[in-house]
Amino acid sequence: MYKQILCPVDGSSTSDCGVTHAIELAKNQKANLHFLHVVDNYFPIVDVTGDLNYIDITDRLREHGKKILTQARESAKLAGVSASVKLVASTRGQIYKSILNHVNKCHADLIIMGTHGLRGIERLVMGSDAETIARTSPVPVLLVRTKAKTKPKAKKKS
Repeated sequence: MYKQILCPVDGSSTSDCGVTHAIELAKNQKANLHFLHVVDNYFPIVDVTGDLNYIDITDRLREHGKKILTQARESAKLAGVSASVKLVASTRGQIYKSILNHVNKCHADLIIMGTHGLRGIERLVMGSDAETIARTSPVPVLLVRTKAKTKPKAKKKS
């Protein structure tokens, strides 16, 4: 059913859940798998004078992104799935746009990505690229949630 699967990765445990699922589905569907890492070049900071400045740590972020992509490709290879990797840069903190632009470039017919599943104020504060992609993507999006941390059960009072 799916022939080209795009899986954005950022190296987080949430992203790793998406990678695992993408590899399994690509293997099952005999689909081509494309891993994408977006380097966000937008780092506004306010210095001691109150001026807004931008710091450039792009080289470090690119190296980190290359490592993330290598790990994803190696995981796919171990599962018998070949995967392409691509590192792109984003500005102004709009990572979702870079991901959606890549859909056309790799002819993806499905996006698989991990999500924290944040709700309420957490989602409002942190934002959600996954949610934006799910709402605006031209192709189906499969969001893979991380396993919820279980709270220890309270002991019954006797």
